[in-house]
Amino acid sequence: MQEHKLAARLSAIRRSSEKMEVLRPYDSSQLLEQTMAAEASIPYKLPAQPKTLDDIFADDVFALLEDGEEARNLFQLKHIHAPSDRAAADFVAKRRPCKDFQRFEEEFKTVQKDLSEGKRKLLTFKEDNLREGEFYVHNGILLLLQKVDYQEKIQAFKSGSRLRKDGRTRVIFENGTESNMLYRSLYKALLDNGKALSTNEEMVAQELTMRFNEITHEDQVTGYIYILRSKSNDPQVRQIKNLYKIGYSTTPVEERIKNARLEPTYLMAEVDIISVFQCYNLNPHRFEQLLHRFFGEIALKVDIFDQNRQRITPREWFVAPLPVIEKAIRFIISGEIVHYRYDALKEQIIER
Repeated sequence: MQEHKLAARLSAIRRSSEKMEVLRPYDSSQLLEQTMAAEASIPYKLPAQPKTLDDIFADDVFALLEDGEEARNLFQLKHIHAPSDRAAADFVAKRRPCKDFQRFEEEFKTVQKDLSEGKRKLLTFKEDNLREGEFYVHNGILLLLQKVDYQEKIQAFKSGSRLRKDGRTRVIFENGTESNMLYRSLYKALLDNGKALSTNEEMVAQELTMRFNEITHEDQVTGYIYILRSKSNDPQVRQIKNLYKIGYSTTPVEERIKNARLEPTYLMAEVDIISVFQCYNLNPHRFEQLLHRFFGEIALKVDIFDQNRQRITPREWFVAPLPVIEKAIRFIISGEIVHYRYDALKEQIIER
């Protein structure tokens, strides 16, 4: 493109006798010697078209097709950095010594031990995985998303408005450093070269058991785990037997589902409430996470379109008999869930 612009400028200069006269003393390369008439008299000759592979290799004037040093250097950047290199450099440059690392050191050692013993696993990172208090791995370095000061704003797109979440984080690394990078920057870095870590199911079950057993009249309800059944008329939904949604809400379930027919997470249809479990003194998200991991292989895989015709894949819908789902919840409450797994072929909970 740049050569094309320069050629156009040269042609314009050649058509001006005044410009030719002014520039001639400086024409050390004799670019002006070829007049416009001479330029027009030179016919343009199309390059010969290759007919065989030998013709192609014979015309390789830059040795691009050879397996030599020149060919290997073709894609090596010498004077600029690739975007991924810059992102990685920024990711490291924002770190500083963590003055209270002793608070987290034992927790890092425990997570590493869990990994070596198979109690935790490395998972493919997705945006839904990025939460406070969770561990991740980036370039082989274990890190903890200790805190996020969330900031939310509405962004307008052609397809409609969306709520964008960002904010400063506090990220602790196992090498004793920390960073206050942006939430979105951490997300992009992990998406490019990172993994999420599963939770230790035994510890989650023990925590749930302890907290359920210590409930008194002074305890407060922190949320509700619910089981719903869809009333959708969509053929791809109606034909699925034993399809239930398992979710969590901080508000009464009746209030949460009143606009179900307008929300893709409810398959754009009304729902029936099947069961509701009150949660006391615990992190209900942990409860829900453990249940979803237990039934992960039978999660519904279907695309739903919202009012703006945007395709969305709803989560938290599972294909399993209702008694099995309710039994799994009771096992989680009692702490016994770590001794069982779900057999999708038999549609039964069996011992590990």
